[in-house]
Amino acid sequence: MFYYLLKYVLLGPLLRLVFRPRIEGLEHVPASGSAIVAGNHLSFSDHFLMPAILKRRITFLAKAEYFTGPGIKGRLTAAFFRSAGQIPVDRSGRNAGQAAIREGLGVLRKGELLGIYPEGTRSHDGRLYKGKVGVAVMALKAGVPVIPCAMIGTFEAQPPGKVIPNVHPVVIRFGRPLDFSRYAGLENEKAVLRAVTDEIMYAILSLSEQEYVDQYAAVVKAEQAAAKGERERKFPRAPLS
Repeated sequence: MFYYLLKYVLLGPLLRLVFRPRIEGLEHVPASGSAIVAGNHLSFSDHFLMPAILKRRITFLAKAEYFTGPGIKGRLTAAFFRSAGQIPVDRSGRNAGQAAIREGLGVLRKGELLGIYPEGTRSHDGRLYKGKVGVAVMALKAGVPVIPCAMIGTFEAQPPGKVIPNVHPVVIRFGRPLDFSRYAGLENEKAVLRAVTDEIMYAILSLSEQEYVDQYAAVVKAEQAAAKGERERKFPRAPLS
């Protein structure tokens, strides 16, 4: 109930007013049955914009940190995500990927839409990064189509670190469903999973027209953070007098 209250009364109208989203290809999202909507991830707002414009309910796998924050703010954030039907996934540890796949398959078995960002994290610079193969595992195991989706303009509307979004037009573009039934039973083949994931990422790239980086976003973020720390160690800022 709270999901639809957010969608139609509390949050949905506000998001439409602020972002003025233009929707393209909505007819590619099936009216019923299980499917995965796989999109790029440019902004915190992505979590709310796509559910606001879809006619059907969609469940995202959200990082567990949204549910475990400290203090009143943390409790309110956790309550919000739970009420909106989002599923926490712990991204740390060796079994993190398997936990996400297990939760995602549970959503698909119920005949629902599952939203996923194959990059695994938000893009920190607006580029599209290499996809992780979990989306391919779920698509093959569940035998469901994958609808590619491109969020365009959300990075400019709410870049990383910005709490209050800018008033900026946004385009949400859906592509034709991708059918991977030809790979049925091959969900344990690494080469197949990589090929399926790359096909999904290419479809997203074609819709978004972003610059593509053939590296994992998390790896690039870590490398840049390490390089920044090294520069600061070598050249510390002089104290203000």
